[in-house]
Amino acid sequence: MSDGDDYCLIDASRPPRADGPPYAECVLCRRPTEYPESYKGITMCPECEWLEAQRTACSG
Repeated sequence: MSDGDDYCLIDASRPPRADGPPYAECVLCRRPTEYPESYKGITMCPECEWLEAQRTACSG
């Protein structure tokens, strides 16, 4: 492998950030996120995103 990222298959794409309210609810804790309410897909608040990233982090 030429660069160290070839082994990680996690899609880390994020929804667009909202300019203001209304905000989407976090799918885990129901708190407001920083994403628009109109976004279709999974949205998480910053705390839950951080916890999820720790759980799914690629290890070398």
